[in-house]
Amino acid sequence: MLVTGLRAADGAPAAEAKPAFPRLVDLGADKCIPCKMMAPVLAELAKEYAGQLDVVFIDVWKNREEGPRHGIRVIPTQIFYGADGKELFRHEGFFAKKDILAKLKELGVELKEPATPKAN
Repeated sequence: MLVTGLRAADGAPAAEAKPAFPRLVDLGADKCIPCKMMAPVLAELAKEYAGQLDVVFIDVWKNREEGPRHGIRVIPTQIFYGADGKELFRHEGFFAKKDILAKLKELGVELKEPATPKAN
C-alpha cells in the first residue's frame, strides 16, 4: 500500500537519526487490517503538519529486523519521539487522528494549525 505524503523508513532505526522535528513512527504492515486503517490517518498528519512533525511508516513484514529493534509486540505500534530523538510514548493498535493530536499536545508538542485544509 502506498501512502502519499508519508515517508517510509529507509531501514535506519527511527530513533538514531537526529530529527529536526518531533517524530511519529508507525510500525505496521501494508497488509494488516488495523495498519490499513492507520494509513490515511498517517497520510493526513504528514500532509497537514509537514515542517512540524516527521511521520514515518515502517513495514515490519518487509523489514523484519525493525520490529525487534523497536521492541514492538503487536502491530500497529506508534512511537512518539521528541525533537531530541528521545522516545516519549508508545501506543499499540489503531490510534485515531484526534487522539494522536491530543497525545502530542499532552506530551508538550505544540503544532500550528494545518497549513492545508482538513479532509472531511
